[in-house]
Amino acid sequence: MLLNFSDNKKAILTSLKLPVVALLSFLFLQACTPSAGKPLQRYQHAIEGSYAGDISNDGKWSVISSIHHGISVWDLEKNALTYQWAQQQNSSDNLVLAIKISNNNSHVLTASRENFALWNMNTGKSEGYWKVRESNIRDIAISNHGDYLLIGKGNGTVVHVAVDTGRRLEFLGHKEKINTVDMLPNGRVAISGGNDFIAYVWDTASGQVIYQFNHTTRVSKVSLDPQGRYAFSADSMKSAYIWNIKTGKLISQLQGTKRHEVFSSVQFSPDGKTLVTGAASSKVSVWDIATGKRTASWHVTPKEVKRPTGAVVYSLAFSDNNTLLTESSSGYAELWQLPNKAN
Repeated sequence: MLLNFSDNKKAILTSLKLPVVALLSFLFLQACTPSAGKPLQRYQHAIEGSYAGDISNDGKWSVISSIHHGISVWDLEKNALTYQWAQQQNSSDNLVLAIKISNNNSHVLTASRENFALWNMNTGKSEGYWKVRESNIRDIAISNHGDYLLIGKGNGTVVHVAVDTGRRLEFLGHKEKINTVDMLPNGRVAISGGNDFIAYVWDTASGQVIYQFNHTTRVSKVSLDPQGRYAFSADSMKSAYIWNIKTGKLISQLQGTKRHEVFSSVQFSPDGKTLVTGAASSKVSVWDIATGKRTASWHVTPKEVKRPTGAVVYSLAFSDNNTLLTESSSGYAELWQLPNKAN
């Protein structure tokens, strides 16, 4: 067995519920269009940048990992730090490098290369801690209520964990290491991509492949629309596709992508018409799902240092129909004006 469950009361995981406090800094900038490259609002979540981050799909919460604050949970509506969680980060191998918030905001999954932890957003307490015995963790996903966890590993396996029963299903379709995984909110359908140039959509109850999406290079990013309409897969060169998850047929290929534009985050709009992507190069792009055309792009704020530097866009979320939230490695969450769809 590859995974070992440890008592969730271990001292290695602690949670501290803090009184509501103000953000480290809060800056209002004059409203402008995305093409001007300036956010409507900016929130500083980490002074010296962060290792990982995720924004809830409804734009209400953000969870980040940083050197000074451990794992911090921010209420974006109240502009307040709500929890600080401690997961063992005593070496570079134990840094929390992956964070996922469930679609219904009930739970958060955090992971280093060697272990992962489940947290309850209502109580602020840990609900479990697991350690990987073989290989290392490459990416993670979580279902609603924290019922199911998905762990993509460097040895080419993807492990689907049912928390209540302890059942573990290993998906063995990939021949090389996993780079990226995602899962529908009900935990029943997963997608995974790896160095074998393939993205698989598969049934988590049986491990059976539903669709196979082939690429010409390693698959670097996959994502599923939470509403079950679309799948996204992109490779390390410049090919990125939007698929119909009900039929497996191609809807569109993103146009004008470049090799350096390696996607680090993906989000589908609630109305199903727009895709937004974040890249490791700090670039945010807005795409028309039907045509694959880019309708707008800009760059998030880089880390504040003396020399110019970039920022990895960790997560994106639609705050409403007109604005978009981003969380990046610079330590900032930022609110952006989306382009007018009428234009």
